[in-house]
Amino acid sequence: MKKNELKYFKMIRDFFEIFLPNQKGASKHTIKSYKICMNQFLDFAKASLGIKLRDFDFNHTTIELVESFLEYGENEYHWSAKTRNLKLAAIRSFYKYSANHDITLIDIYLKLMTIPIKSVTKGIIIDFLSEKELEFLLSQPNQLNVKDRRNLTMMITLYDTGARIQELLDIRLKDISLDSSPHIVLNGKGRKMRIVPIMDKTVEHLRKYLDNYELTSEDHVFFTFHNGERTKMNPDTVQKFIDRYCIMANNADSSFPKHIYCHMFRHSRAMHLYRNGMPLPLVSEWLGHAQINTTREFYANADTEMKRKAINAASSVIDITNTNTNDYDFDDEDLLKKLYSLK
Repeated sequence: MKKNELKYFKMIRDFFEIFLPNQKGASKHTIKSYKICMNQFLDFAKASLGIKLRDFDFNHTTIELVESFLEYGENEYHWSAKTRNLKLAAIRSFYKYSANHDITLIDIYLKLMTIPIKSVTKGIIIDFLSEKELEFLLSQPNQLNVKDRRNLTMMITLYDTGARIQELLDIRLKDISLDSSPHIVLNGKGRKMRIVPIMDKTVEHLRKYLDNYELTSEDHVFFTFHNGERTKMNPDTVQKFIDRYCIMANNADSSFPKHIYCHMFRHSRAMHLYRNGMPLPLVSEWLGHAQINTTREFYANADTEMKRKAINAASSVIDITNTNTNDYDFDDEDLLKKLYSLK
């Protein structure tokens, strides 16, 4: 790689290591979100353009590429309009920073600013799984397989805590208490911490999972291995195995949803608690929402839709089919990303 070809990645490194934490004072959560977005964008770009990651440069960035990336996320990962807008904001932020440091990049930044923000519709009934659908999904992992047992533990913990996916992946051993009053400490948006009690079944799964590893108090609980090195897991990896179990469930019963996104576990848990009598203010606190209006927007009008779903599903019968899963591959360009602060 020639020296001038490092320009893009040097700019990324300075953006994440200097500008966001020191000059802008961005939270760790914001920085992680931006890193996830830029990783997703670069992975999409190299696949779409048929180039290696190290060859990507500013001149590859076009309105068409960014719009295609956003459309891909909406179609493949069911990004909401809000999520799509946050991804666009992260990309714009990086290119604005780059343009401020290199006047020749202003044209690219100004073109990206012409991509419209998608309007966010208020008061939509959220997607969630019924108790029966959740149980069916959790029956898909093959518990004789090490990775499947890990994935099952992650999905159970994701549901029971109502954690956001990044909150789940940020859990360290010191955040888990499995003794007399079992709970998990979650570190959420805006540096806010909340303590969430967990069920006995979750405790059982976590104990069995943790018994397989020797972890220090500062180690992340959920991880993977790459080139023999233990690596913190990323949200895309979680989404991949959820997609795989979803396909298995749908193959066994065509009424099962064809796609389930990570946040649906959080929605489902909150909806089940709400429907079983937990007051909305307590649901809001449990979710870690800063404003109860955020919770009310999602859940307060849920009853009618849930009754309709219950009526439609009243006579359905679900057959369980156990299927082995294949191991998944990881990105072989981790080193480059680590060197330039994308990891």
